[in-house]
Amino acid sequence: MKIVGYTLAAAVLALGAAGAQAPAPAQKPAAQGAAPAARPAAKPAGIPRTPDGKPDFQGNWTNATITPLERLGQGRPLVITEEAARDDEVKTQAAIDAREQDSDPNRSAPPVGGEARKSPNAEPTYLERVWQVGAGVVGGYNAFWIDPGDRVLRVDGQPRSSIVIDPPDGRIPAYTPEARERIAKVLAARKAAGGEFDHPELRPLAERCITSFGNNAGPPMLPNYFYNNNYSIVQSKDTIVILTEMVHDARVIRMGAQHPPSSLRKWFGDSIGRWEGDTLVVDTTNFTDRTRFRGSSEKLHVVERFSRIDARTVRYQFTVDDPETWTKPWSGEEAWPLTESRLFEYACHEGNYAMTNIMRGARLREQNKR
Repeated sequence: MKIVGYTLAAAVLALGAAGAQAPAPAQKPAAQGAAPAARPAAKPAGIPRTPDGKPDFQGNWTNATITPLERLGQGRPLVITEEAARDDEVKTQAAIDAREQDSDPNRSAPPVGGEARKSPNAEPTYLERVWQVGAGVVGGYNAFWIDPGDRVLRVDGQPRSSIVIDPPDGRIPAYTPEARERIAKVLAARKAAGGEFDHPELRPLAERCITSFGNNAGPPMLPNYFYNNNYSIVQSKDTIVILTEMVHDARVIRMGAQHPPSSLRKWFGDSIGRWEGDTLVVDTTNFTDRTRFRGSSEKLHVVERFSRIDARTVRYQFTVDDPETWTKPWSGEEAWPLTESRLFEYACHEGNYAMTNIMRGARLREQNKR
């Protein structure tokens, strides 16, 4: 499934930013929103293992959730009550139900440029904000075409208000002055060239079916709040492969290897893995300067930690560090439940007429100038 014309990376970027400290991710959160404190490593009982005794991560997993990457509102704790979580879930379901309603065949024409969709809630939910920014006032698909998840993220049975756990306020640190200048130059260059949707070489990577939107494939691997938030993991002693449902990207993690020279760069960076007890640690560097995860540079460095909470849940933790982009590192944590769903083909270019129409429009413009 593919949404043509959605700039979700810009949509999510428009809904966040701010700053504080971010050490490595830990295990169990404090109740008032502070970073989770580390706890002694213990081998979970009953988790599947490979023939060499390592935790077996093979299977299909999902990180679909309605919990935002960054915490909304001031002073909200990291761990929220079940009552608050249920309230978020009920409001989100109301928004999804509203998008599934039949259109009124007798409605009048919308105003020029479209109009914002009305929320059934007193305040729009996080998903509604993402959908609004991604689709614009003209609108996009109704709920039939999306599968964002309908549950608040729960880790160790505790409902979370954000994926970011460090800084303690649940917000991504501020950009450095250098990053602000770099991002401004990129935006100015795009505007001078006519906009990212007015030229084939300026199209966003997701629109060109090179990477998933919302940083699904990562690293870090984040929910996109639309659909295709599933992963399939295949594991051997020397190599672990994570297949992302969206754009069927495959990350190949080489165990015990070394990063190549800095001159060799990849869309998803170069990932090497090692074991720390029962935790799989994945170190990724060598990103291209076009990956630009939330404005990142080539210095982007991501460390991920995979462990088993139980036989049906993976704990996924990550720390993002880029001294040329953020004033401090920052960390997040997710819990991935096992899913019985199959991964579906992401026919990214099928029925995607955007590129053809852009080129056709350019040729017509050239003819009209003659």
